[in-house]
Amino acid sequence: MAGVRSSRQAGFEKGGARLPSSFKVGVCQLKVSPQKNENLQKAKEMIMEAAGRGAHLVVLPEMFNCPYQARLFLEYAESFPEGPSVRMLAGLARARRIYVVGGSIPERAGDCVYNTSFIFGPEGELLGRHRKIHLFDVDLPGGVRVQESSTLSAGSEMTVISTDLCRLGVAVCYDIRFPELFRLMALGGAQVIAVPAAFNLTTGPAHWKITFRVRAVDNQLYLVGASPARDESSGYVAYGHSLVVGPWGEVLAEAAEGEEIIYAEVDLEKIEKVRRQLPLLQHRRDDLYELIFKQPEQK
Repeated sequence: MAGVRSSRQAGFEKGGARLPSSFKVGVCQLKVSPQKNENLQKAKEMIMEAAGRGAHLVVLPEMFNCPYQARLFLEYAESFPEGPSVRMLAGLARARRIYVVGGSIPERAGDCVYNTSFIFGPEGELLGRHRKIHLFDVDLPGGVRVQESSTLSAGSEMTVISTDLCRLGVAVCYDIRFPELFRLMALGGAQVIAVPAAFNLTTGPAHWKITFRVRAVDNQLYLVGASPARDESSGYVAYGHSLVVGPWGEVLAEAAEGEEIIYAEVDLEKIEKVRRQLPLLQHRRDDLYELIFKQPEQK
């Protein structure tokens, strides 16, 4: 499990300065092309626009630098820290003094390639990375067939990071369908969970919004879903509809299908209020049941 217990709560004082209990998040829904340089340029422009409009945290979609097709992931894969995508993200985070959840990209690490989200802080420092834990191997109605495991390896760590804004959890797409993981992140202190994702035209209309709302309601925190924009000519057509959901399950902002940036205010005091009024986490019967995250054995 990444991260440690945070000293950051609403209004926590750091160096004599009182940190705000709320901040703005910007979610960039960009159209992904086969040209990596074009994707990076579009992502750069959208991050800069979001920062210019006051976003303290900016979130990009899953596989924002390449088409979402398993057979292409090896071709587009890059390593940290020399890869052009991660260098761009780190540089923008530092230049604009913001936090960036860099969607996800194919990350090459040794003999493996992962679907990885890199998270950067306002000094351009790498705060953490989330490697998608649950690989999307499905054969859906309508002819949508995806086999991520044909080219990708699965991650093995839960990601919750301490920042000066909040305790930030990160998961990638299919991870959101596993409520145990999100409950564990909530128990690990997560106040906001960012989920770069690429639901499709079969799963999106049926499950996208309801899944994000249920995870937010169950865990009483903010959920941020960042999707690519819809491109009907693509080999895999993303649903779009990036969204931000509050701790009461309310949709605070939602995109349509095309390219756009949506914004929402994250109010940490709202989390505390909801959890006082409806103390779900306190009422768990951990004398009867429990969840644990099993760290992989060291080889």
